[in-house]
Amino acid sequence: MPEQTLKKLSYAEAVNAALRRTLETRSEAILFGEDVGVPGGVFGVTKGLHKHFGERVFDTPISESAILGGAIGSAMFGMRPIAEIMWADFFLVALDQIVNQAANVRYVSRGETTAPITVRTQQGSGPGACAQHSQSLEALFAHVPGIRVCMPATPQDAYDLLLSAIWCDDPVIVIENRNLYHAGKQEVLIDGGIEPIGRSAVRRPGTDVTLVTWGSMQFRALEAAERLAEDGIDAEVIDARWIRPLDLGAVLGSVERTGRLVVAHEAHTVGGVGAEIVSAVVESGTALRAVPVRVGAPAVRIPAAPALAGAVIPSSTDIADALVKVCRS
Repeated sequence: MPEQTLKKLSYAEAVNAALRRTLETRSEAILFGEDVGVPGGVFGVTKGLHKHFGERVFDTPISESAILGGAIGSAMFGMRPIAEIMWADFFLVALDQIVNQAANVRYVSRGETTAPITVRTQQGSGPGACAQHSQSLEALFAHVPGIRVCMPATPQDAYDLLLSAIWCDDPVIVIENRNLYHAGKQEVLIDGGIEPIGRSAVRRPGTDVTLVTWGSMQFRALEAAERLAEDGIDAEVIDARWIRPLDLGAVLGSVERTGRLVVAHEAHTVGGVGAEIVSAVVESGTALRAVPVRVGAPAVRIPAAPALAGAVIPSSTDIADALVKVCRS
């Protein structure tokens, strides 16, 4: 077997490495968005790519509709565009392009045309982000047939899932988290194969309860699981990674063993992906020892004040309390 290459990278550097690999190996790939080119991205994620790849990496006007429309059109004519929507909240001014156009291309053309676009964005609450820069919108995108959605949380997944998205022939939205971009470095395998979409990852094996999560919330979930292990509760933590297609088989397999389910996410619980997972598990007929529990933000806007935002976004204590509830009810 060829020797594998490991590099110690931050989350942001892992995204950059995946983009660089794509641009080096796929001549039809282009990368664009607001401040993506010369500035290197508002969070520094695309730094150096314009200098190296020239006009294939370029800045756009402040128009999300134009960005997505250009991505769809170029994809239909053989390009492999990677577009950036700076904040997930800004997707909302261009929903027609992604919901009515990109998601429908394959269907309305009877499979003769596809729109293999990858849209990178980032979401989640952060200090002072306030209501218009802190929404978690994965459920909205996952509701639309024809769109794939993933949420990498580790540097390795930031690298691997982005490549999987770019290689996919359907529109894929890759939702990153700005709080993870520069939160330390880990070793990342940078010359592995392209993984198929739709696979979850078991972050912690366990026997007493299944805890499903995704995005940055998994770190609070793992903290809660490790804390409760000292009290005799052994939680299995599954990082869904792909919101659509969801790896329901892995979730059901875990719940069949544990008999209990908790789902934790940063998004609002009302109409969220957590509700979809709980519903799918219940409808499967899997025997449960306790009523499933969702942990998420209440149905309020995200406050600007850090103390108030901290009270809205689920904490590791909130997750731990839910785990105790289902294990000791």
